[in-house]
Amino acid sequence: MANGVTDLLDSLYRMIDDARGGLGGTCRINRDDALDLLDEIRNKFPAELSEAKKLITQRNEYLDGAKTDAERIRQQALDRAKQLIDEHEIVRQARAEAARTTAEAEKRANDLKAAANTYCEDAMRRTEDAVNVALNEIRQSRAKFRSVAGMGAGTAASTARRSSPVMYDAAKEEDD
Repeated sequence: MANGVTDLLDSLYRMIDDARGGLGGTCRINRDDALDLLDEIRNKFPAELSEAKKLITQRNEYLDGAKTDAERIRQQALDRAKQLIDEHEIVRQARAEAARTTAEAEKRANDLKAAANTYCEDAMRRTEDAVNVALNEIRQSRAKFRSVAGMGAGTAASTARRSSPVMYDAAKEEDD
């Protein structure tokens, strides 16, 4: 006998096709054989339908599991990508902040260096001016001292100086 519903239906089709035809498209088939085939089909249907339903259920479960896995993997990939982007953004921001801070520090150091150089140059100029003023005062005081002390530029004055020392009177200079 036939194995499955399809085979049984094929047998029924052949039975009808092989039947003798009459007037008006009627034919005669063996009624008992046709009913036996239909009973077998009816009996096989629930088993094959049950098997087909089971296969469809398994297929749907497999597809649902695959969809779930795919969605989980996709979400993990999105989360990881977001994490990497966040980490990259943090690193980028940290580098930018470091560069900004370094640039500010370098500018501040250069500004301080320039200010220190300007201050030192000004202090040395003022010191030089003060030393020059003091030197001029010393030269003027020395010249007054020489004139008051009678120390001329000649040798006679040098000799006289050595023989009779003259004392410098600061009070007298202030009166002049």
